[in-house]
Amino acid sequence: MDFRSWMSAVQARTESALQRLLPAATAAPSRLHAAMRYSALGGGKRVRPLLCHAAGAVFGADAERLDIPACAVELIHVYSLVHDDLPCMDDDVLRRGKPTCHVEYDEATALLVGDALQALAFQVLAEHGGSAAMLATLAQAAGSRGMAGGQAIDLAAVGKALTLAELEFMHIHKTGALIRAAVALGAQTGGADGESQRRLGQFAARAGLLFQVVDDILDAEASTATLGKTAGKDAAQNKPTYVSLLGIGRAKEMAAELRTEAKSALADFGARAERLAQLTDYITERSF
Repeated sequence: MDFRSWMSAVQARTESALQRLLPAATAAPSRLHAAMRYSALGGGKRVRPLLCHAAGAVFGADAERLDIPACAVELIHVYSLVHDDLPCMDDDVLRRGKPTCHVEYDEATALLVGDALQALAFQVLAEHGGSAAMLATLAQAAGSRGMAGGQAIDLAAVGKALTLAELEFMHIHKTGALIRAAVALGAQTGGADGESQRRLGQFAARAGLLFQVVDDILDAEASTATLGKTAGKDAAQNKPTYVSLLGIGRAKEMAAELRTEAKSALADFGARAERLAQLTDYITERSF
């Protein structure tokens, strides 16, 4: 199967699994459940599920077994987007090409949607055979030493001039933590040993920063219609980004360097890591 066909297949099976795992919109409380489904279904690149499946494939994990950790990490990601878009955070009105959850519903519902999606992520992982180590991986990635902590740093950095090291520290947590978790969960599902997980962690660390650098470039260069979210929002809010710190040219050079470093970290896995290498190229070359 070529890469595009594989990617479409994983995206489709992730959508199907999320459809099954999310509460029915008709189940009480129906408004909350409808809003959860509105936020989680029918959009997004599903990069984290793709990484989970690709990492699991390195160790021969079955796609059906990978669906659960892939959905768990995606549910955490979606919850973070719902909260990130709230007026108290980034105050955005567009996500994945449609009105954000608090615009379509209301702020209180959006807050509860994020809470419920986060809880559901751990529920589905626990109920479908996720180990204690996998639950700990996801919890650490989502918490104060991971994504939530990175968001706190991001909010505190508005209007400030950060060094490159400070900017990387922020995104190692805000964006990188969940990307590293997606790779780790896939590897753990496949029964990877500690050394293999460590080496894949090196790949995931570079891939996480690569994703953010490219995201900053797209925010500066792409249109709102292309992105499916408000373009130029970081500059408008005076947020530090790789583009604001380095300039667009150097940011693109950094993305190329991170791409090379990420793929180099996969060398020991050979052809088994082909999907991860292809995803690295996709993350670099994507247009939205």
